[in-house]
Amino acid sequence: MSQAAPVSAPRTYEVRTFGCQMNVHDSERLSGSLEAAGYVRADGVEPDIVVINTCAVRENADNKLYGNLGQLAATKRVHEGMQIAVGGCLAQKDKATILEKAPWVDVVFGTHNMGSLPTLLERARHNGEAQLEILESLDVFPSTLPTRRESTHSAWVSISVGCNNTCTFCIVPSLRGKEKDRRPGDILAEIQAIVDDGAIEVTLLGQNVNSYGVEFGDRQAFGKLLRAAGQIEGLERIRFTSPHPAAFTDDVIDAMAETPSVMPQLHMPLQSGSDRILKAMRRSYRSEKFLGILDRVRSRIPHAAISTDIIVGFPGETEEDFQETLRVVEEARFASAFTFQYSIRQGTPAATMEGQVPKAIVQERYDRLVALQDRISAEENAKLVGSRVEVMVTVGDGKKDGTTHRMSGRAQDSRLVHFDVPEGSAVPRPGDMVTVEITRAAPYYLIAAEQGPLEIRRTRSGDAWDRAEAESCAVPAPAGASAAGAARVSLGLPGLRVATTPIYDTSDGLR
Repeated sequence: MSQAAPVSAPRTYEVRTFGCQMNVHDSERLSGSLEAAGYVRADGVEPDIVVINTCAVRENADNKLYGNLGQLAATKRVHEGMQIAVGGCLAQKDKATILEKAPWVDVVFGTHNMGSLPTLLERARHNGEAQLEILESLDVFPSTLPTRRESTHSAWVSISVGCNNTCTFCIVPSLRGKEKDRRPGDILAEIQAIVDDGAIEVTLLGQNVNSYGVEFGDRQAFGKLLRAAGQIEGLERIRFTSPHPAAFTDDVIDAMAETPSVMPQLHMPLQSGSDRILKAMRRSYRSEKFLGILDRVRSRIPHAAISTDIIVGFPGETEEDFQETLRVVEEARFASAFTFQYSIRQGTPAATMEGQVPKAIVQERYDRLVALQDRISAEENAKLVGSRVEVMVTVGDGKKDGTTHRMSGRAQDSRLVHFDVPEGSAVPRPGDMVTVEITRAAPYYLIAAEQGPLEIRRTRSGDAWDRAEAESCAVPAPAGASAAGAARVSLGLPGLRVATTPIYDTSDGLR
């Protein structure tokens, strides 16, 4: 009597993400595609497959990639059957260069064919040779791919990919292509599916999110989309990132002000306060227009928290130009700012411009800008001391929560709030809402120290967290509960159902 062949354990994977919010969202799609193909996440074990989702924008992106690949080469030599895949913007840009520098890599794929990863991995195993597939245009819109969401309470929703602008410092348009917009019905269907899974917050993503609609000829499409999303029952918080000042219109401000679930928070990239430098950057607005947008937002949404991106040391920047940036920052009163030192990106017009600013000067200006913004952030946060705010409890935002015995979450305006759980109080779950009084402020966060039991509002997202925790521990979920949560893999749209919450520290400063 013959014996049945042993069933081999499923192969495990790990995705490492570098770069912006779009890359974080893409990694959820990569994870979902792998799990739909039968791979399982390598939680606490050495993975059979390592996928590196790269960024071509950040400083030393190449060094970071090849440093990781060098470490993985040694691991692969002793891990039989291990595979390494490299995707994302740097893969799209460098193509075969990655295999030349790191011949132990098994798969290289670009930004336009993420869904091909499982097939490329299997082909590499079968053929015993590396697979390189870089498409120059999208084969499938990323949001139709399976996704593995990293949060039970919050989700990213891509409304467009690509960019039609030609900013001289930015390589993104050449790597992600011209803007392509999703149909509104598909976006709203995805949001509804996410809400049905228990999430109560979505962040709409696009390289220039407010230019949504340009492909199908409706310049007010983004404002309409915000209003339509605001009608979805159970969706409590809507955010978006990142808009472009040149395309930011009053109908969007009206939609923000008149849609209760659109949060009072706006990330509006400035890049420079100098009109001369903005022109050299090919940013089609000037500082007066930028400040005017902020004034109009605050006139309709007085309590809005506005953040920004700023590049210091762009080629040709003089001390006078930098003083203009300081002036605009002082006037703008940003809640926070992501500040970047300019560094050359090969393939961009700025890389060959005259007047590259010496590193020492860039560093000194950067330090002054950070000091100014830290002061402003502290002053703006201090205004909230004594106020009561509703905070959505999150996981991982409070890096010292374990030692301080606090929990953390995001206020409606996206400020980070750390709060105590008084002795005898019920403990909120991730996704639940707590209302707390702000007792202390720092530049990057707020502190709440409640004297009595926490005021907690249990939410559907908190229930989804409970279900996910029960599933991860092999504990049966409550009767009638659907599978949901951090490990959920959904199979795209429109057929089967398908994380600084901003403000985020993954911003690249390139919008």
